[in-house]
Amino acid sequence: MNIDNKQLLRSIKDYFFIVLGVSTYAFGFATFILPHNVVIGGVAGLSTIVYFTTGLPIAVGNYLFNIILLIMAYKIVGKKFVLGTIFGTTMISLMMGIFIPLCKNLVTLDPFLSCLLGGILAGVGIGMCFTHNGSSGGTDIIAAMVAKKSNVTIGRTMIYVDFIIITSGYFFAPGGSLEKIVYGLIVLFMCSYMADMVINTNRQAVQFIIFSRRWQEIATAINNEAHRGCTVLSGMGWYSKQEVKVLMVMARKIESVGIFRIVKGIDPDAFITQGNVNGVYGKGFDQMKIKMKIEPETAVRVEEHAQLSDKHLSAPTGHPII
Repeated sequence: MNIDNKQLLRSIKDYFFIVLGVSTYAFGFATFILPHNVVIGGVAGLSTIVYFTTGLPIAVGNYLFNIILLIMAYKIVGKKFVLGTIFGTTMISLMMGIFIPLCKNLVTLDPFLSCLLGGILAGVGIGMCFTHNGSSGGTDIIAAMVAKKSNVTIGRTMIYVDFIIITSGYFFAPGGSLEKIVYGLIVLFMCSYMADMVINTNRQAVQFIIFSRRWQEIATAINNEAHRGCTVLSGMGWYSKQEVKVLMVMARKIESVGIFRIVKGIDPDAFITQGNVNGVYGKGFDQMKIKMKIEPETAVRVEEHAQLSDKHLSAPTGHPII
């Protein structure tokens, strides 16, 4: 399969999951959050306030606010960001227009439980969008503009904007109360937490640093039994003033127990540190999902380099010499 076909299939997959993600978000919002008149963060929350005060449909308000923000962002953050966000904002507004009339009275639950479930679904949907190079717009656009013009981080800007929108519900939402502000904050927390979980779960890996006099046996066993590569580093123990060999190993989180058993089975006195890492890319791990236009000449050179590299690799099949 040539590079163009691979990019086409990857793009189709990305757009499919972006649509699925915004659908999940819209379903959670329409079914569990909106029926309790809870104002959440982002443009969806701002559109909800406008709906309560003017009657303008949330889907329409959501789309109008996003378009206005994108027009403002065009000169500040650039054409690429705007074009990459239009699809997500269009689809999320469309899905809201579909799900709000269908699901507003679909389920009747306790407000706390309902907001909890709504936040979980919304977070899963947003996380799904981000993992497939999508964006739902909203406060992301504001944060991107602020970050471009100041030293304020994107995360901090989003927190400030969302907090202002949620607390505004006290004045504009029907039956506004402190209780509903708390529900809005619960949705915000659950949404952020679940989005992070979805984005980072597939990337979770562990890094081992192993100190042992039997480092050669351990490295060989990790290669042969755990099918992971090892990097041998040279160091010096400052207390003993002797040179030591240190093993560095990258592995999936679910493989960590197996590697511990290998090391302790060979050298019970080995000194091991384990740290969690995110975003390990390369053979045997994740692939970087960055859309790039590759020129034919560059593609040929990349393919030739890959073929030469494969001839010289001595690590287990499918895993790198790290």
